[in-house]
Amino acid sequence: MENDFNPLSLDNQLCFALYVCSKEIIRKYSPILEPLGLTYTSYITLLCLWEKDNVPVKELGKRLFLDSGTLTPLLKKMEGQGILTRTRSQNDERTVFIKLTEEGKALREKCKDIPRQMMCYNLLDLEKAGDLLSSLHCIMERIGES
Repeated sequence: MENDFNPLSLDNQLCFALYVCSKEIIRKYSPILEPLGLTYTSYITLLCLWEKDNVPVKELGKRLFLDSGTLTPLLKKMEGQGILTRTRSQNDERTVFIKLTEEGKALREKCKDIPRQMMCYNLLDLEKAGDLLSSLHCIMERIGES
């Protein structure tokens, strides 16, 4: 019996399936985030800063898996919106610290319902979503090691 698995079939590419799911889920965030003046990337940046504020750009980039070429313009835009401040370290001017403003902290209250709103899309039941999240964290860990 011949094996029908084609490793070059688009449908057999894990990375393509992850790409499509990610892109489409992020698209569903847009109508929720736009009224708050946020993009998905600025939203995940806020999630990070609500967990730990006043962090160096390098640490923030590592946590978000974003390089400085992507992160710097985003942080400049968020600073212009009054969400955060960027301050050079007095000990080492190459280090820039990111700190939420009061407005940035207040956005947390406005965003607290976003996870529930996204769950309304019923993409997966809670158990499957938890299993998928666990698997993706495992992949992220392995990617970070290489």
